Amino acid sequence: MTADTSHLPSDHPPVRFGKVGVLLVNLGTPDGTDYTSMRRYLKEFLMDKRVIEWSPWKWYPILFGIVLNTRPQKVGKAYEAIWNKDKDESYLRTYTRSQAELMSEALKDYPNVIVDWAMRYGQPSIAAKIDALHAAGCEKILLFPLYPQYAASTTATVNDKAFEHLMKMRWQPALRTVPP
Repeated sequence: MTADTSHLPSDHPPVRFGKVGVLLVNLGTPDGTDYTSMRRYLKEFLMDKRVIEWSPWKWYPILFGIVLNTRPQKVGKAYEAIWNKDKDESYLRTYTRSQAELMSEALKDYPNVIVDWAMRYGQPSIAAKIDALHAAGCEKILLFPLYPQYAASTTATVNDKAFEHLMKMRWQPALRTVPP
């Protein structure tokens, strides 16, 4: 749907509106079980100040000196044991996508609702999905962290990331968050 832009300059881009986005967000997952994918995922996760609340001057030498040089290979082997080999992805990504598809199907009688999913750490990112929902005409987004209870290291970090992205947007959709 495109808004009436007759009052705007002729070169103004189309304005889409009228949709509500529901963004399901889960913890996250690496893109693969190899060393590089695991290191990238662990770095993003373990640099989050909501996850590790130590001062960076204490934590970063441990993180960059030990953890990110030794853990990716070990954690990658653990992920390999539980990897969805049919889709070449973690089951958390498979299940989260499935939840979004099932919710979308349940809400199919509401054509103005678009359901999507993201990961707090890894891909697809919260920022990319907010942008996609915005581009699809969502002027309202319901952010739905998929955690059964509140914790700063789960729900709060999802909210932080979403609002951090909105700070970079010139035109922002309205954003509501779902409580635990």
